[in-house]
Amino acid sequence: MTRLILAAILTALIHLINTLIYSVRPAGVHTKRLAIAYSLFNVIFLFASTANMVLAPLLSSIVEHGIQRASAASPGVDISGIVNTALYQQELAALNQDIRLVILAATAGTLVGIIFIPTFVRVFVRGIMLFDEIKSVPKMLLMLLFSPRRIISLLRSFELPGKDMVRRARAKKANLPKTFLWMNFFANAIFTTSVLSAMYAGALFPEFRATSVVLSGVVNGFATLMFVMVVDPTAAMITDQALRGERDEYDVKQMSFYLALTRLGGTVLAQAIFVPAALLIQYVAMFIAHPPF
Repeated sequence: MTRLILAAILTALIHLINTLIYSVRPAGVHTKRLAIAYSLFNVIFLFASTANMVLAPLLSSIVEHGIQRASAASPGVDISGIVNTALYQQELAALNQDIRLVILAATAGTLVGIIFIPTFVRVFVRGIMLFDEIKSVPKMLLMLLFSPRRIISLLRSFELPGKDMVRRARAKKANLPKTFLWMNFFANAIFTTSVLSAMYAGALFPEFRATSVVLSGVVNGFATLMFVMVVDPTAAMITDQALRGERDEYDVKQMSFYLALTRLGGTVLAQAIFVPAALLIQYVAMFIAHPPF
């Protein structure tokens, strides 16, 4: 249970930070310093990268412990045979619920990130201007750490989205391509569940579970293509148009808001495609392990 809670917390943290990245473009457009905005965000993204390094083996250990418990309760039965035992089916059902809890944590982290996007736009604007003055990230961090006045000033930037903000977003029709929002929706659903589905597929096909886990990279490849071919270029084009004055700056804010919403929807869709994706990965792993030719 401790491993599961830690996995859920790390997942929520990773998705929170990955959602806050949508505050970078509006801050960069507002200050006309987009490259600096992304550079400063990388400092925060280090925390998500570190959490991700811990999360993968942690999730894997949850699957391994379930297999080990079932194997220990079925002495003399090889690893392919324990799948059909009643105890192993119970372990699979428990693992299914555990993984769904982790996906729910991803949704929760994304939702919290959406709530704090307006705040982080303001924080990044201040951070960008401070960096432009100091021109050193280490010095800037030290100044923030040892300057209570600046910390209080940043804390005052925190603001929850109010009714006026939501009303303004709904009042003005979004001048955004719908295709890239749908692509973002489906890509985030795949990203959210790919590794989790692969690990569950490994539990369904334990004798070749390493093969199943590796296949998560193939599944992620489809989502990566959506991002590289459609989502990122379109978002970059809209941002550049705003920087050149060809678009209203508010369009970038709306884009960030809708990208965050479709990301949230993607984490919800991940609950629905989690098991089908696992079964697909299991089928491919079985095909690779026992080819018909």
